[in-house]
Amino acid sequence: MSWNPTHSPECPKTGCDALETLIIPRARDLGGFEVRRALPSPKRQMVGPFIFFDQMGPAEFITDGGIDVRPHPHIGLGTVTYLYQGEFEHRDSLGTHQMIYPGEVNWMIAGRGVTHSERTSAETRATRHKLFGIQTWIALPEDHEEMAPDFEHHKKAALPLIEDGGTQARLILGNAYGQQSPVTLPSETFYLDVTLAPGATFPLPDNHEDRGLYVTKGTIDVAGDIFEAGRMMIFRPGDRITVKAGAQGARLMALGGATLNEKRYIWWNFVSSSKDRIEQAKEDWKAADWQNGPFRLPPGDEEEFIPISPELERTKPRDW
Repeated sequence: MSWNPTHSPECPKTGCDALETLIIPRARDLGGFEVRRALPSPKRQMVGPFIFFDQMGPAEFITDGGIDVRPHPHIGLGTVTYLYQGEFEHRDSLGTHQMIYPGEVNWMIAGRGVTHSERTSAETRATRHKLFGIQTWIALPEDHEEMAPDFEHHKKAALPLIEDGGTQARLILGNAYGQQSPVTLPSETFYLDVTLAPGATFPLPDNHEDRGLYVTKGTIDVAGDIFEAGRMMIFRPGDRITVKAGAQGARLMALGGATLNEKRYIWWNFVSSSKDRIEQAKEDWKAADWQNGPFRLPPGDEEEFIPISPELERTKPRDW
């Protein structure tokens, strides 16, 4: 998925004293399925190092339907793909060819530059299928922005599962509750897939500065206020926060980590502490020199790519 400045989410005022910011993503139809973007937002660019947060679906496709995110570039960030339902076929310019299924994690570090695509496989297109998941970007620390690109894939069984009564929390990234994800990260982070039984409670980790929750199913109670699916809540640093699931239970993504000290600019698929670096990446992609330039197309998916549109060309990097 790509960032576009015309699709900013809403940040309404809330009477809940426990919240610093409430974000309500706007839904966008991408041709057969909806995307809801929570980050970046007008009032909050990042939660910890998380600078982009998209809910994909839920959607159902009939035969021959699916997703085709054509080859496109990234710099200065890491992408995290995590699915509840469905699958993606990932290819990148490192030569990676990796399927991802529910509960697994694809972690791609763009660093100084990488190109990738995500598509529904031919096998899945042959049947009726569903897609539901979350895609996020993590801004890299300034001293890692130009690192060599890299890719990791971890199966569901490799991710720690933390259980307590009616609460299950799978640790996708970082550390929480004394557990550590196997994913290699350059900054302090946590990212959890949390499932709550009706009435179950979930205390946010208290060892991280920035903390947020995004509800994907059901409702939760935060200090007496009810929040439904499609809401992101960002909490004040240092407060002890425990949320409670509604009568139908809930599923949430908990995210956060250490606040990055440097300003970040974002434009299309590029994130950087330097506007000039983004301009250089823009020119490199427009040049389309796949043999000698800094960007390569993914092996096995070299027939097409996403160009920079005239509308996008007129926009400028944003830093909020």
